Amino acid sequence: MTRGLSWWRTIALTLGAITFLFPFYYMIVGSLQVAPDTSLSGALPRPDDLSFDNYSEINAAIGLWRSLLNSVLVTAGVVIGTLVFGVLAGYALAQLRYRGRGTLFAVMLLLQVIPFQLLVLPLYVQVVRGYGLADSYLGMILPFVINSVAVFVFRQFFLQLPVELFEAARLDGASEIRVLRSVALPLVRPALLTATLLTFIGPWNEFLWPFLITKETGMQPLAVALANYMSTVASAATNPYGAILAGACVLAAPAVLLFVGFQRHFVSSDVGSGVKG
Repeated sequence: MTRGLSWWRTIALTLGAITFLFPFYYMIVGSLQVAPDTSLSGALPRPDDLSFDNYSEINAAIGLWRSLLNSVLVTAGVVIGTLVFGVLAGYALAQLRYRGRGTLFAVMLLLQVIPFQLLVLPLYVQVVRGYGLADSYLGMILPFVINSVAVFVFRQFFLQLPVELFEAARLDGASEIRVLRSVALPLVRPALLTATLLTFIGPWNEFLWPFLITKETGMQPLAVALANYMSTVASAATNPYGAILAGACVLAAPAVLLFVGFQRHFVSSDVGSGVKG
């Protein structure tokens, strides 16, 4: 009976994996097809119908690698800012004792229910007119450097750490910065990896805000360049379907590789090993 259930579970998981992976497979195949085939039969391409021409064509149209570099710069700035401010805010909300801490945390949670689209206009006025950051990478990065979800993740993780670790460090005369750097951060790696992946997806796929900040094609991230390509240039392409899928593959590849590289690290640290007794 147990062996039968195991076989059914294996079959169900295999079918689920195939269903999940099929869109990625179809995207890759479509990006390599010379002649577009949007039917289901296009999932089984002919070898003589495969080439990298679509990648060359979209690279010539939008500067694929330059746009990819812009995406890397913007996303790296957002991720670094999110990790720095997220760790500091999460540690303060979890380990420090001060008046209004609970109220501050409740307000932070309320920020998560406000759609970013409602903040676009006031943020645009503040960043462009107030700070003069139009047509700049900093203008694309600044609104995203503090992420309430990342702060929540770090706060919850810091709350799980044994209080004895922090008390022992303070008794030895360590400052709060030293406690954070030497005690908390070495134990918070799973939260750092989780926050990195969660933060990476947003700015990497964001196209509305960068489009508002800059109209210069040389500074636009890949998501913006692809959106412009689909709305203006794609109809004149030899194989617009394949070129769009080629751009989508380039856009999706870093996120997939990041997840594959980090997924084995999404485990809890043995924080209890640092406590004696």
